[in-house]
Amino acid sequence: MSLTLEGAFTALVTPFLHGEVDLNALAGLVEFQIADGIAGLVPVGTTGESPTLTAVEAREVIATTIRVTRKRVPVIAGTGSNSTAETIARTRVAQELGADAAMIVMPYYNKPTQRGLAAHVKAVHDATDIPLVLYNVPTRGTADLAAETVLEIARACPRVIAVKEATGNILRAQHIHALCGDRVTVLCGDDALTVGMMAVGAKGVISVASNVLPGAVAGVCRAMLKHDYAEARRRQNALLPLYDAMFVETNPGPVKAALAVMGRIAPEIRLPMAWATEGTVQKVTAALRDAGVDV
Repeated sequence: MSLTLEGAFTALVTPFLHGEVDLNALAGLVEFQIADGIAGLVPVGTTGESPTLTAVEAREVIATTIRVTRKRVPVIAGTGSNSTAETIARTRVAQELGADAAMIVMPYYNKPTQRGLAAHVKAVHDATDIPLVLYNVPTRGTADLAAETVLEIARACPRVIAVKEATGNILRAQHIHALCGDRVTVLCGDDALTVGMMAVGAKGVISVASNVLPGAVAGVCRAMLKHDYAEARRRQNALLPLYDAMFVETNPGPVKAALAVMGRIAPEIRLPMAWATEGTVQKVTAALRDAGVDV
């Protein structure tokens, strides 16, 4: 495929205001991300509270991200669900809106076999014309996409170009790269593992923390892509307090709290997620100050 995915991609939060999607705040976040050097944007993923967005809201978020981005960086739209038919429908919408790629999470709750996962991806692939990024996050569901299944999918689906690997297992990323080589780009799905995963073949990260400090997270990836490992470690170590703060509660609670403290979004999240506790707000505020953010 002509689309090359390298560097730091932000798993965008979805801002809310009085219970509705705040498209003006979203536009501001997109401009902030691009101005600070992010490599790409991923709206309507887990961090974007995709399970609570209606199909209409998801379309609005994707459309706004694409409109504001103006092709300055790639937009990878989250379109996955635990229904193959729904995933196809949402992926077609992202394609029609002009997304550069669609990210499809492995179906949760249904507990499909590896054969079912491969068939699910192939059905979405064959019903659409957009590049696809697989999203493997077994801690958020019941399915764990095996490295061998990634290879099987890659052989059957030429527009599957990448996998967001969020098992927290560097060995898994290494196995995928060993089997697939450059045919499938591996993107780290865990901020704190970016350097380790890129050391064994990943090309970047789909990041939560880059919502807050896109330039800093992008700098880690740029150093790794240049094989400047000492600089990458220095930059990564400087971000560890922020990474820790971003996951003291279930994502996206802490990152939305951080953005609210920064004045970039209203302090809102959708049930069943509860707003971050005061202790979490204090921790993320301290991490922001340590990172040099004026809050």
